[in-house]
Amino acid sequence: MRVLILGGTEFLGRHLVDAALQRGHEVTLFNRGQSNPDLFPNVEKLKGNRDGNLHALHGRTWDAAIDTSGYIPRIVRDSVNLLKDAVEHYTFISSISVYADFSQTGMDENGVVETLHDKSNENISEHYGALKALCEQEVTQEFRGRALIVRPGLIVGPFDPTNRFTYWVRRFYQGGSILVPEPRHAKIQFIDARDLANWTIRSVEKHLTGIFNATGPDYELTMGHMVEMLGRFHHSSAEVVWVSEEFLLQEDVREFEELPLWISEKTNWPGFMTIDVKKATDNGLSFRSLEDSILDTLHWELTRQPGLQSTRPQSAGHAGMQREREEQLLHKFFSKS
Repeated sequence: MRVLILGGTEFLGRHLVDAALQRGHEVTLFNRGQSNPDLFPNVEKLKGNRDGNLHALHGRTWDAAIDTSGYIPRIVRDSVNLLKDAVEHYTFISSISVYADFSQTGMDENGVVETLHDKSNENISEHYGALKALCEQEVTQEFRGRALIVRPGLIVGPFDPTNRFTYWVRRFYQGGSILVPEPRHAKIQFIDARDLANWTIRSVEKHLTGIFNATGPDYELTMGHMVEMLGRFHHSSAEVVWVSEEFLLQEDVREFEELPLWISEKTNWPGFMTIDVKKATDNGLSFRSLEDSILDTLHWELTRQPGLQSTRPQSAGHAGMQREREEQLLHKFFSKS
């Protein structure tokens, strides 16, 4: 199968390329050539820009296209208009962020999606979910009956640029007193990028169509269980300090940013970590063990940060809490206990 990947050199994209190559497919990448340009030296690379420079795609055909880099409806529209007669099957990587109401739990693919009243607004940081929903519409309108829409939750694993899962893996490796948010029974969901990539490629092979939530795992994972697993495979000096939500909110700790995977029960978002993925698992989505995701993420982190030490602070500009901030909060928490 000849597969065109729009993007393909960062995080999920590179795992998609790996999965496609492992299954014997011929891959072409189309991107700006700015991120990791030396990756995949034996793969055909077409250079361009989705926003106004698609010339390298003209006159070419593929069996399938996978869009990992679509965020603006106008730009996605240009791509699908050009490719609708050039590829048989189009996969769009969307997000569960398209859903409008996370106050309900166990939401499946029929959940109402966000809308954008001003469709000229292209501010991704403010309207990420609504813009992704509009991108989905652009794809399904042009590829009727030939489109696969994948809505992942939080994607984790090696090469993750967001640091949202890596923060916890690194922090437990460093050891010491670790601030962890209550409650222990809080449900969490994420999917290893390699599981998502493998399932996506297999789905493209089957010409699977429709909309699929894609997060995991296929059992009820809690913050307490994840912390137990992190402690099992990491630094022996790690001491978990469970801190109440009341204290965290009083101290203006930012949910999902300073403490990744934490969403306060006082927030009207209980459904964000309880997405129904039965449709995808019924169609072949499977998950590696949490242990594998933790250990492989740690191995990658140590490879890129060989000098990782217990005193190393959290990098600014990434998800996770600065060590100085964590120490201050723990001191304050203990003084109130």
